[in-house]
Amino acid sequence: MNEKATSIQVADPQEAIRVLQKELEETNSGLVALTLELEQRVDARTAELREAHRELQRTNSELLQLTLDLEQRVAQRTEEIRRLNEQLEARVKERTAELEVANKELEAFSYSVSHDLRAPLRGIDGFSQAVLDDYAQLLDETGKDYLQRIRNGCQRMARPIDDMLELSRVTRCELRRERVDLGVLAAEIAQELRRGQPERQVEFVIAERAEAEADRGLIRQVLENLLRNAWKFTRQHPRARIEFGTANEDGRAVYFVRDDGAGFDMAYGGEAVWRLPKTPFIGGIRGHGGRLGYSAADHPPPRGQSLGGGKSGAGRNHLFFVGVR
Repeated sequence: MNEKATSIQVADPQEAIRVLQKELEETNSGLVALTLELEQRVDARTAELREAHRELQRTNSELLQLTLDLEQRVAQRTEEIRRLNEQLEARVKERTAELEVANKELEAFSYSVSHDLRAPLRGIDGFSQAVLDDYAQLLDETGKDYLQRIRNGCQRMARPIDDMLELSRVTRCELRRERVDLGVLAAEIAQELRRGQPERQVEFVIAERAEAEADRGLIRQVLENLLRNAWKFTRQHPRARIEFGTANEDGRAVYFVRDDGAGFDMAYGGEAVWRLPKTPFIGGIRGHGGRLGYSAADHPPPRGQSLGGGKSGAGRNHLFFVGVR
């Protein structure tokens, strides 16, 4: 081309200039077209970016509004929960106060009734004994038997009245927890029962080192009531067996009193378990049917009460929990 350009330049300089101008115009035209195309692409990209920016702003605005709404709702719900908690606490305090008043009234009523009933019973029993002592020669055997029956009835009625008084005192006492060996307490009670009726042949099987955290006085009352129940319900056996032991239920120690006495029908098992207002659970029925056993635990067991099982004519089994699960 240089040779051609040189030849053109040599031959006709004007023609060479025209050729160069034409080439320059073609180059400029290509550059203009490329510039326009680039500008169009930039404009399109800029429009896309502007639309994305607007969309991002809308999204941010929606998120901000949603955040504000959520904060508002959370604040409202928090305030509602706070008010509900305050109302619940007020209701609990009110109900607790009502229960305390009701318990005090019930305790006072039980004490008053049992205390007021003792005086006339003592009078009936005392005058019946006076008649037997002073006028026995004027009475036949039937009359003496009637008076003795009156005295026996008064004494039977006095026992549950005494129990009501004791129960009223127990429910007002404060628990004093300490480490107690229930086996030692059970052995002491067994000795007392043997001394009271030495003619009976009863085998006691008592677990050693059956320790628990409990109020010594109250847990002894539990054991005494349950063991006396067993003593009473085995009185028809010439050689009875009463067992106190411990077992494991769901990783927790439970204690039981088992006997081979008369037992009871489980259809009436619900009647053998009672509650006291301030004692966690009660299990068993005392010999004369009115005394109750009460535990020194802080809370009731998971299923809500002590467990009693039995079968008519095949003995009984009472389980109880001590402590907090």
